Amino acid sequence: GLLVGGLKAPPMSKAVREALADVEIDGGEKGPQIDTWWGEPDLSPAERVYGANVLNVLAIGAGIPGKPVNAIPPRAVAHCQLRFVAGTDVANIRPAVERHLRAKGFDRVQVADPPAANDGGFPATRTEPDNPWVIWAVDSIQRTTNIKPAVVPQMGGSICNDVFTDILGIPTLWVPHSYASCSQHAPDEHILISVSRNALELMTGLYWDLGEPGVPMRA
Repeated sequence: GLLVGGLKAPPMSKAVREALADVEIDGGEKGPQIDTWWGEPDLSPAERVYGANVLNVLAIGAGIPGKPVNAIPPRAVAHCQLRFVAGTDVANIRPAVERHLRAKGFDRVQVADPPAANDGGFPATRTEPDNPWVIWAVDSIQRTTNIKPAVVPQMGGSICNDVFTDILGIPTLWVPHSYASCSQHAPDEHILISVSRNALELMTGLYWDLGEPGVPMRA
């Protein structure tokens, strides 16, 4: 788990915990196995993935690999990234890391801004699972497919969804069409024909139900 308190996610709401209670984390038949020790302690696997913050080390280096010497290198660099959920105090991320390093005696370690090529980011957003639009969409998909959909309160991707939720002030729903072993962002990224058929079915039902009575007028 995270040792820096300022990097931890805010407490999960009751609605988020209830939504994640029956969500199973499964990499699929050809996907990687999930390490049970990974993530924040005292959380379920689903809560660790969708309800907690995670610090990633994107790249790290020390010394000169082509010219190794039998001594401690004078300089080391690590490029880190915090994947955070809605409600995280983003402005406090860097100060929290700096305070932690000073408290542990690492006064010479500097925390710098990312390079320009990798400094993009978006605020994390969430439409609460008990929002009327979420409840309506779940009911619509379940009626169309006879399958109860899993409601995931956060996404792992970097998407400018705050344009809708924060600037326009409207709830958003993302309906993904994929499966666990899709190899997303990998050389073999793909989608199954069966998943595509299912997507056509449930989205047709969703848009059809928009014209039926019972659609939330406000959120």
